Amino acid sequence: MINITIPELDVTIHKQEAPELSHIYGFTDFHLITREKGGIFMFYNGKDELLFVGKARKLRQRIKKHFEDTVSPMKNHRDEVVKIEVAIVDDPVDREIYETYIANKLGAKYNTEKIAGK
Repeated sequence: MINITIPELDVTIHKQEAPELSHIYGFTDFHLITREKGGIFMFYNGKDELLFVGKARKLRQRIKKHFEDTVSPMKNHRDEVVKIEVAIVDDPVDREIYETYIANKLGAKYNTEKIAGK
């Protein structure tokens, strides 16, 4: 049996009550997310339920894309996101494994293509 554990988080940011202070969807600490490194990211709602987990070669750009593009599985649910957690994971294969594992283990609501049995 393979034992997988969720990697330690490197950054957690929260949506602020005054979104006018930020041009990035209410997240004033978006600058804390690395531009240059890859890893996994998780979007949570106000009930601390995992909405979506994703992987990226460059984290900040990919996370921003989920709030901007029209093909993201999050396109109709962006307003639900109140917390973003990020873990740096350098290896692309490890990122793929973690994304699938976390989506299934924590039941990511909008990762329907990654959830076993769906």
